[in-house]
Amino acid sequence: MNTPTRPDLVMLDFDAWANDRLFDACAALDDAALDQEFEMGLGSIRKSLVHNLGAMIGWTGVLQEAKDPFAAMQRETANSIEELRSAQKRASQEFQAAVLSGQFTDTMNREREDKVLVFTRGGICAHVMTHSMHHRAQCLNMLRQLGVGDLPESSVFQWMMAFPPTS
Repeated sequence: MNTPTRPDLVMLDFDAWANDRLFDACAALDDAALDQEFEMGLGSIRKSLVHNLGAMIGWTGVLQEAKDPFAAMQRETANSIEELRSAQKRASQEFQAAVLSGQFTDTMNREREDKVLVFTRGGICAHVMTHSMHHRAQCLNMLRQLGVGDLPESSVFQWMMAFPPTS
């Protein structure tokens, strides 16, 4: 969903909107442009989009307390922009449901490199949203370097201007 729905979903709504704008900007790119290597981030637009998708899927697994939360991201096969857009939409809905399945102060454990890490639901939500924003910014830079002139809106301010509150 792109329009604000509830106060506690503002960042989730914004993230979905910003991802849609990025997918729109990437839709006309051919495979060579999507896979062109850049000296930033993960190296290409496609790798960045796949990474963001995988991170959301994996952290959803952490929120759901899955035994191997990041295994699901290994099974994702989306590759084209429309497949990635569709998979990202599903992942966003599942992430939102997982975020809202408890309190932001709830804690969950994740084992990593023989350590048990403890996270709050709210902290995971903040991490996934800022992680996504970070890689979208890299994609915008890559699009600029590819000569895409009409870069998509991507800031919270732009989203707020697109969907002003109603009284």
